[in-house]
Amino acid sequence: MTLLTFKRATKILVLALLCACSPKSGGVAGIGGSGLPSNQLDTQIAAAIGDPTTCVLLADRASGKVLYTYGTDFNCSRGLPACDSAGTLNAKAALQFATKPDGRFASCPSLPDGSRMVGWAEGPVQSTKHSLVYSAVMEGQRALPGHEINARLYDAFSKAGL
Repeated sequence: MTLLTFKRATKILVLALLCACSPKSGGVAGIGGSGLPSNQLDTQIAAAIGDPTTCVLLADRASGKVLYTYGTDFNCSRGLPACDSAGTLNAKAALQFATKPDGRFASCPSLPDGSRMVGWAEGPVQSTKHSLVYSAVMEGQRALPGHEINARLYDAFSKAGL
């Protein structure tokens, strides 16, 4: 392999890794097919609670259909301790709690030794334009508590134009 080929292969690998690690939004650039401002949501959520282990789902309140996703499929589908009940949940399953009037906010250790935490927040999105609910989860050494996730997302959703 020549040096030029090696450099080209390295650039392609770096670009592929960057694309794989970036947030996956529910629409195309700007206003996605969901009618949500996906670029603004990506930016505001990243600034508020962005972390490699963050997942945020926005869903239509009536149908439960997920319209926007921030985070990787792995983070959104992996089972983590529910914290306020026995067993595990993933972000999609936690959407069931989003329709509760006061939402759901929970936090607990994700490992028995307490070295990592999980924070959950689900609830309605305060919006005059859309009827949405959300589910968010963070897991890791720097995971925020559920109430903090909720407070930060409230501001992020507002700044994104919801």
